[in-house]
Amino acid sequence: MNGRAQIRMLSDGRRLHMHDGPIDLIVEACGEAREVEAAYNAASLRFGSVLDELCGELEFLRRPARADAGLPRCPIAQRMVAAVTPYASQIFITPMAAVAGAVAEEILAAMIANANLSKAYVNDGGDIALHLSDGETFVVGMVDGMVERPDRASLFGTTTIRYSNAIRGIATSGWRGRSFSLGIADAVTVLGDSASAADAAATVIANAVDLPGHSGVGRVRACELAPDSDLGERMVTQSVGRLDQREIAAALQAGSDVAESLRASGLVRAAALNLQGETRTLGPEGFAPSENTPRPLRSLAHA
Repeated sequence: MNGRAQIRMLSDGRRLHMHDGPIDLIVEACGEAREVEAAYNAASLRFGSVLDELCGELEFLRRPARADAGLPRCPIAQRMVAAVTPYASQIFITPMAAVAGAVAEEILAAMIANANLSKAYVNDGGDIALHLSDGETFVVGMVDGMVERPDRASLFGTTTIRYSNAIRGIATSGWRGRSFSLGIADAVTVLGDSASAADAAATVIANAVDLPGHSGVGRVRACELAPDSDLGERMVTQSVGRLDQREIAAALQAGSDVAESLRASGLVRAAALNLQGETRTLGPEGFAPSENTPRPLRSLAHA
């Protein structure tokens, strides 16, 4: 374990909080007490080297993805590359688009390799890797992206993931999120076969929810905000003014077209796109509108 990592049980006595630099995870395992303990021990052991491994691969991970670029050394970086490679020949994307989902996947993999759990999840800032055994379900709540005031974030929809679904990853992206976005979506939530795949797809779809050249959208070069950003000179969204219904519909349609293309190709299972109070959903699993929106939401997902 490195000296930076902080790992502690939360006050509810069920969930584990793991923090190291920019990585902040909430982990929950369900099962017999000894199995849960084994899972948390395995997660803690694996977590200790995650950030150092990723830092050792940063030069590679910040480069644009290419099908012939080869593979990095560490398994998390390999997950990231695999998640973005399907897009490499069509758009600009780097493996960093899947970093949160890939970290969540790696920690979950360590847990289920060392314990017999009924279900478990690893939540990396809203990008979630999920494990379900037969008969188990997992309820996901989608928020509107108000990360600057988490206590005021509102729920705009829910969905229930079942063991029989192929879905094992959930990810959310948008211009108000932790990472830069090229689009104007408040939030795009994606359900996918894995957390890293959902993470990459959410980034791609959120970038597509856009009104290029709109005077009410404030943009700045990514490198001005973060000199080492993998987005370099590309313009990232910093503010979005009030849009009319026609503009909202046009931006959501642009994103929905991309989301539907990804669903048809098997890269996503379902998606929900939210912009200024309007939501578009697609996918057979579906997202149900929340019964009492908007309302404060204490956690993104729960079991």
